[in-house]
Amino acid sequence: MGRAKTDSKKPSEEKLPEWAEQEIKSVQFGAEQVIKRTGYILDTYENDYKIDIQLYEPLPDSRTIIEGLDVPKPMNIGDFRKGFVYEFEIKIYKGDLSGRLVEFLKTNFSLDMDAIYRFELKDLQLMDVESDVSSPLPMSAEGDADEADDL
Repeated sequence: MGRAKTDSKKPSEEKLPEWAEQEIKSVQFGAEQVIKRTGYILDTYENDYKIDIQLYEPLPDSRTIIEGLDVPKPMNIGDFRKGFVYEFEIKIYKGDLSGRLVEFLKTNFSLDMDAIYRFELKDLQLMDVESDVSSPLPMSAEGDADEADDL
C-alpha cells in the first residue's frame, strides 16, 4: 500500500518520448552572438566553473537571470564578488527546435519554447558604482543642483 501513495504523487509527471529527448540532446547551435549586459553575481560554483547572474537589461529572449553560466577555465571564480555590479560580456548560442517538438511541448506541457540557449562568459569587468553612491555631494554641488531644478 505504501507504493500506491508514492505513485499517486506522480501521475501528472509525463516523461518526454524518446524522439523528443534525442532532438533536445542533439540540437545544433548556431553562430555565437556576443552581448554586453550589466548585473551582479548571485552564486558561484567553483568546481563546475559556472555562475548564476542577475542582469539589469534583458537578453534577446527576455530573461534577466542566467543559471549555470559557463566560465572559461583561465578565469578564477574565487575572485568574483557576489552582489557587486559587473559588466558581463556573454556569448549566446541558440539552437532551434523542430515544429513538431515545439507543438508537442506546447500541447503536453504548456511550454512555449522554440529554442534552446547555451551561455558562456567571455569577459567581465567590475564596475565602480559604489563610490558614486557612498560619497555625499559637496554643499555647493547640492545647491547648484537645486538651482538647476528650478529653471
